This record gives sequence, C-alpha cells and structure tokens, in this order.
Amino acid sequence: MNRPDGKTTFLRQVLFSEKSGLLFALILLIIIFSVLTGGNFISYNNVINILIASAVVGMVVIGECYLLITAHVDLSPGSVAAFSGVLVSLLLRGGVPLGLAVLIVVASGLCVGYINSLLVNRLKLEAFIATLATMSIFRGLAYIICGGKAVFVTNMLFLKLGSGRVLGVPIPVIIFLVSYGFFMVILARTRFGRNVYMVGGNAVAARLAGINAQKLRAKIYMMTSGFAALGGIIQAGRMSSGQPMTSEGLEFDAVTAVVLGGVAMSGGVGSLSGVLIGLFIMQGFNNGLMMMNVPSFWQTVSRGLLLIIALSFDYIRNRKRK
Repeated sequence: MNRPDGKTTFLRQVLFSEKSGLLFALILLIIIFSVLTGGNFISYNNVINILIASAVVGMVVIGECYLLITAHVDLSPGSVAAFSGVLVSLLLRGGVPLGLAVLIVVASGLCVGYINSLLVNRLKLEAFIATLATMSIFRGLAYIICGGKAVFVTNMLFLKLGSGRVLGVPIPVIIFLVSYGFFMVILARTRFGRNVYMVGGNAVAARLAGINAQKLRAKIYMMTSGFAALGGIIQAGRMSSGQPMTSEGLEFDAVTAVVLGGVAMSGGVGSLSGVLIGLFIMQGFNNGLMMMNVPSFWQTVSRGLLLIIALSFDYIRNRKRK
C-alpha cells in the first residue's frame, strides 16, 4: 500500500484544516451576499462599516476567547459596555478630562471583572449564573445613573475616538487590531497563554504543575470586562452619547464569534487567529442581513440559528478529538 508523501500530507493538512474551512465559509459568505446585494456588500464603505462593527464586538471577543479556553464564559459584557458608555459621558459632561474619564471607566470595568471572579471563585457560583446576575445589575445601573435618558457629549476628542480616522483607517479599528495582535501573541507565545490552555484542558494537571487557576481566571475576567468598558467608550464616541439600551446582545455575538472560530466550549482548544475569522463571518452575516432589509426580528432569529450552527460545529469537533 502506498503511503502519502510529505507534500501530499501537508496539502491535506492545509485543505482540510479547521482554519481553511473557516476561510472557505467566509469567502462563500462574501460571494453570496455580494450577489444578493448587487456588489454593494464588498463596497469600500460597507467593508469599513463591517470593520468598525467588528472592532466594538472584537474587544469583547478577545476576553471571551481566553475565558472559553479555560471553560468559563461571561454574559455581562453588553451591560458593562452600556454602563461604561453612560458613565464616561456623564464624567465628560461634568468636566472631567477625557484621559482621566477613560481611565476611571476602564478601571470600573476591571472592578466588574473582579466581582465576577469573586462570585465564581469564592462563592462557587457557575460562571453562567454569576455573570447573568451581573449582566442584570449593571444594565439596571446604566439606566439608574442617567435616569433612563441618553447623555449627549460634545467633547471633540471623545467624538474622534469613536469616529475619527488615521490615514483613512478608523481609530476604533486601529485600537482593535493592535489589541488583537498583542493578545494573540500572549496566547500563542507566552507562559501565561500556555497556562490558559492547561487550565482549560486539564485542571488537575494544571494544579499539579503549580498553576493557580482561580488567580488566572480572575485576571481573564478582569480583562474581559476591561475590554467591554473600552468597547462601550468607543460605542458612545460613535453615537455622540451614552445610552443605557445599547450593546444588548453584545455578549451573544461575542460567544457566537468565538465558537465559530474554533474555540471549544469544553475548554483547552482554540486560537485568536481562528476567532478573528469567526468574528468576520458573524459580522458579515449580520451586515448582509441588514443590507437585504431583512426585518429586525428575523435578524434575531437568524443570529440564534447561527449560534446553533456554531455549537453544532463545536460538538462535531469535540467528537472528532475524542
């Protein structure tokens, strides 16, 4: 029997790898929506719109990716983003300098992440339940601190943060890509990244290796909420106001993108490079539906179906690994 040579094996690995499948799905999505929208889907302005939308969700995706690799999840980022957008707007309206206002809001986001980690690590609550509770709490606080009304901002530097450009590239996209690249290297090339995979893949082996899983997860919860706060600031800058009803379903989109990108819900498997493709698939899908004027309630149904598809792929991948 003939055995495949090295070149054949390499070709099969490239053609049938998980990331190749994701790229194929992304290309197929682009072709379908380009045809259905008469080419408008791949127009320059629409591509920029997709990138900007991806930047806001992508902030949260970074943290959710790390969390899911450790077999945890955070459902509070949407509420944290809304709370942060309102808070930064109130601070700016009160005369607080932009830099200080951003630091205060990001610090408050880190505090939310620390609270989530305490609920999970000390009170031993399931991550789903603990972050579901904080999701409700901070969404309510977002309404309370602004009286349920939008807080408009006229600070030009703040508005540039959300809608300004550098050499034609939107500032939110630059912030997102720099953050993504930095944390991609950390996950793939550092001891901290290896510890993340070990905690998610084999908690017993991680403990025997001297890794403090609770401390590591606390850092990741804080990172996730910190990114949610930063995303909320950028969103408020884009909208020229902090609004308590914004970012609903943000965590839903983030989890969908992460699972689509190949991160196992059971933990221990995944990469930020794959998740980036998953993010573009999800945002392209959402954008394509809007361009086709699909009613909003059917868009909600479609996003739910997309999550089911992502979870189905996750189940199939886990079966193959076993």
